[in-house]
Amino acid sequence: MPQRVDPAAPLWRAAQVFRLLSCLYALGFQIAVNDDLDRRAVAWALFAVLMAWSATCAVAYLQGFGRRAGWVTAEVAVVVVLMLSTGLVADDQWVADNQSWPTTLWATNAVISAAILRGPVAGMVTGLVAMAASTVLKGYVSINVFRNATIVIELAVGLVVGMAAQTARRAHAELERATRLAAALEERERLSRHVHDGAIQVLALVARRGREIGGATAQLAELAGEQERALRRLVSDVDTPGAAGTHADVGAMLRRRASDRVSVSLPPEPVLLDSEVAAELCAAAVNALDNVAAHAGPEAKAYVLVEDLGDAVTVSVRDDGPGIPAGRLAQAAAEGRMGVAKSIVGRIDSLGGVAELHTGPESGTEWELTVPRRRRQDGGRG
Repeated sequence: MPQRVDPAAPLWRAAQVFRLLSCLYALGFQIAVNDDLDRRAVAWALFAVLMAWSATCAVAYLQGFGRRAGWVTAEVAVVVVLMLSTGLVADDQWVADNQSWPTTLWATNAVISAAILRGPVAGMVTGLVAMAASTVLKGYVSINVFRNATIVIELAVGLVVGMAAQTARRAHAELERATRLAAALEERERLSRHVHDGAIQVLALVARRGREIGGATAQLAELAGEQERALRRLVSDVDTPGAAGTHADVGAMLRRRASDRVSVSLPPEPVLLDSEVAAELCAAAVNALDNVAAHAGPEAKAYVLVEDLGDAVTVSVRDDGPGIPAGRLAQAAAEGRMGVAKSIVGRIDSLGGVAELHTGPESGTEWELTVPRRRRQDGGRG
């Protein structure tokens, strides 16, 4: 079983460099104040404990087995005990005039460890615990942060380091999610290619030949066509990054309409639009495809082309049927049949786009449906 990667590992390593520097500072401070202490031997014995514990923590955090709540809690407890032990080695006047003998800088190691493990709140709370120990030691609360900014520094360290750890873990989680999604899409595409090269092509061939032969095989052809369309929808039903929520991939939506009679051509990248705009655009395109099936003849084929123009998206629906006779649309409108005007032109117009029709006798029919990438506030072209 592969070992789980800790996204905060670089922070743990950097924290141990800080620990080493804080220990060197604590050693210098110990030497400097040694003559002022009442119990020097006890102070050096406690300092040996400090160094041994620091080395143990460094190994634990670098190796990884110490990166858990129990270990960090133990570190906080040791820091508090050593800070309070200042009263055992120095008199009250020295305690009042100086920081604790382990030094506040060394105590910050516990704040950093808590922040890396549990985030900014835990880091700041640990800073408050360290300052509470200092308050108990001195016997008074220092609220003058301009003369003593230790509390501000402790809180700032806990906040910054904790946020850095949270950001690292969040970025790692997003990277893992993107990697899994990419792997899933790649596998789905691989399976789609195999299915397309095998079962789908066979079903399309059966459907086409069955319709050509006619007679008793016509029913078999229709069944094969239905299964082909269902299989195409299945292999094209892929979750596209960015398609969830407020955006949808127009290409993926129209790809499901591909069949032996409908060819769909898409750009290599997802074509993302606002989900409502994408739904209306696809509905208009589907209505154009329905018109091909209803009016272009049983042998007519349709061709769908999706183009991403940057600030706009165009969907072209073309067929190789006989075309629309001149005056047919105007006659339909005069008779009150507004199917094309409402379902295609009306939809695209409401999106602030343009629906253009190109047709003629024996030249087929082509709809060019273009919508802007950003929908206008008034919902129309104006």
